[in-house]
Amino acid sequence: MGKLAFIFPGQGSQYVGMGKDLFASSPAARMVFEEADSIMGFPLSTVCFDGPEDELRQTRTTQPAIFVHSMAVARILTSLRPDGVAGHSLGEYSALVVAGALSLTDGLRLVRLRGELMQRAGEEQRGTMAAVVGLDSAAVEDLCRDASAAGVVQPANLNAPGQIVISGSVEGVRKGMELAKQRGAKLVRELVVSGAFHSPLMQTAGDGLRRELDRTSLRDAEIPVYANVTATPVTRASEIRELLHRQLTSPVRWEESIQAMAADGVTAYYEIGPGKVLQGLVKRIIPGATLGGFDTMKDIQTQSTP
Repeated sequence: MGKLAFIFPGQGSQYVGMGKDLFASSPAARMVFEEADSIMGFPLSTVCFDGPEDELRQTRTTQPAIFVHSMAVARILTSLRPDGVAGHSLGEYSALVVAGALSLTDGLRLVRLRGELMQRAGEEQRGTMAAVVGLDSAAVEDLCRDASAAGVVQPANLNAPGQIVISGSVEGVRKGMELAKQRGAKLVRELVVSGAFHSPLMQTAGDGLRRELDRTSLRDAEIPVYANVTATPVTRASEIRELLHRQLTSPVRWEESIQAMAADGVTAYYEIGPGKVLQGLVKRIIPGATLGGFDTMKDIQTQSTP
């Protein structure tokens, strides 16, 4: 029997209406949303359930919203215990709560600050991101190196084979896009984002988050957490803290993280939270893996699990 992993989505998976049925149907989920409203100091649940979409798309709101949705689902799924966890960027905080390394309250407090700092960093130092499809990671690293004469640019999300996002200054990323097209990329598209996430342009956000992380209680994880920065399983609190310090300015090594899970015996991957983005990526990374997702109450009630 293969192992089971929970994977947690990051920014971009939000949608108006997320979590509304969970809140209505589950006392456990309702408690998560109510605690979040209290900690955030405004009705985050109302923005999740009813919008407006423009507010839900703001980084400072998006990140807590996705985190809370994932936590609400996880609270309902207490009978299903994963053997390992991973989260894409923001989703790493959800993974750490489920792994027992971080409390829900501290997780939300960190995610709220992370969203605020990242939004501010993006406003203070304009940057952008672009999707590059059809080139491998070595080719993308080469073109980023060559484009860096125009400005800061580096791989930001190594998502799946031939599916990579680059990030940095507007000039650096646009030069990278130009080189990617010249070097045979199938698709190159600038993304609508509020900042150059997972690049050196997030350094001020990283510094602010580091100060708060150093004040936050972290415990050893009860199950392996496959870290974005290294794509390796970690459980020690000291190592988790250091990797979270580095996460905002480092690439998300998602493809390698999923490959590491598979090498450790994971055969089933369940996405916990809004959307199906990660299921699509895992399908490309590990063809034939068992996939599922828990977003709505209907998913929880009807989906078969190992």
